[in-house]
Amino acid sequence: MADLVALRAANARRWRAARLTRSFSSVAKHLVDPVAKARYVAVSNRTGVPWWFIAVTHERESSQNWTGSLAQGDPWNKVSVHVPAGRGPFTSWEAAAVDALTNCAPFAARNKDWGVGGTLTMLEQYNGLGYASRGKPSPYLWSGTDQYVSGKYVRDGVYNPDVVDQQLGCAGLLMAMMALDTSIKFEIVGPAPPVVAPSRPPPPSITNPAKGSIGAFIAGIFAKLFGRK
Repeated sequence: MADLVALRAANARRWRAARLTRSFSSVAKHLVDPVAKARYVAVSNRTGVPWWFIAVTHERESSQNWTGSLAQGDPWNKVSVHVPAGRGPFTSWEAAAVDALTNCAPFAARNKDWGVGGTLTMLEQYNGLGYASRGKPSPYLWSGTDQYVSGKYVRDGVYNPDVVDQQLGCAGLLMAMMALDTSIKFEIVGPAPPVVAPSRPPPPSITNPAKGSIGAFIAGIFAKLFGRK
């Protein structure tokens, strides 16, 4: 079983190092299109999942086909046959998307970490952790970047190290989308910086009397007497 803490750290490192090796701009433009974005935002408002996470998942699962379910790309107006099977039928793409994010593994609507590592790892869980268990970068994330070379599960449980995933990966899609829509931002995850209280002068004392006080007057007399000695 994959170590999710280690996977989040590994995906965050890959994100910082990644460079695109294919063109993502055309697909990214469709994903941030105002009409499409409005539909993603509507699902986001019902689930708490960022709209851009929904957009890249939609692209990977069904090439942004609005007749395909977000869960696995099956037609949402019929009972699904691919994993997760037995979902639906639904009344709309949005209803199917809410079900996929809320009721189907990996239950993205329950995720609390939308930082870069948490987001990418949730996307990887969406596709499965078979690549992580092999110590390989997932093409679901990294296809089309220099973080991925080859290797793909060609069907459930069957891994071929020589096959190259031809779909664009989610990480590269997000990079291209961020260049087009500056509202897309990962949350900052980590401990809050310590609160530093403003410095205050020490309270008055015998050795540090308040200015203008009797103590200060007496201290001044002693200082003069001491100085005369």
